[in-house]
Amino acid sequence: MTLRILILCNAFLVVCACGDQTPDESTAASAPEATAAAEPDEAAAGSTLPRSASADGASVFFIMPADGATVSNPVRIEFGIAGMEVVTAGDNRPNSGHHHLLIDTDLPDLGMPIPADEHHVHFGDGSTTTEITLAPGEHTLQMMLGDYVHIPHQPPLVSEPVRITVE
Repeated sequence: MTLRILILCNAFLVVCACGDQTPDESTAASAPEATAAAEPDEAAAGSTLPRSASADGASVFFIMPADGATVSNPVRIEFGIAGMEVVTAGDNRPNSGHHHLLIDTDLPDLGMPIPADEHHVHFGDGSTTTEITLAPGEHTLQMMLGDYVHIPHQPPLVSEPVRITVE
């Protein structure tokens, strides 16, 4: 019964959370500042869901914006990946996944599906670029690759945080 509920939950995430999404400017303005993230293995300590393996040496990173950049709306973001393939959510190929943009938040529980809200934007359609609108001020962006059911890989593929200022 638990597996059935999990599958229904993940199907819901794929339908509701995939695609190019723009965070609501009013919620982005009130978002808490990002703080140092927990070590990946600590965050997943209580995990019971299976996790897809990431390829040795794989990484995700921002092509743009650069750390410390001052930008204006809409903010153009380009995701980079090395050593793995970007595919759509639901595609269970080895060494593949899709991007998730974390905005002004810490890393989520690494053993559970990545949340879908204004701080966790899913790109289950396989997008590698987007434009978002953020409230003026400082913001922290981070990327995380999720597998076919939005669960971070083992080990997780997480970018270095990028701090930007929106004019």
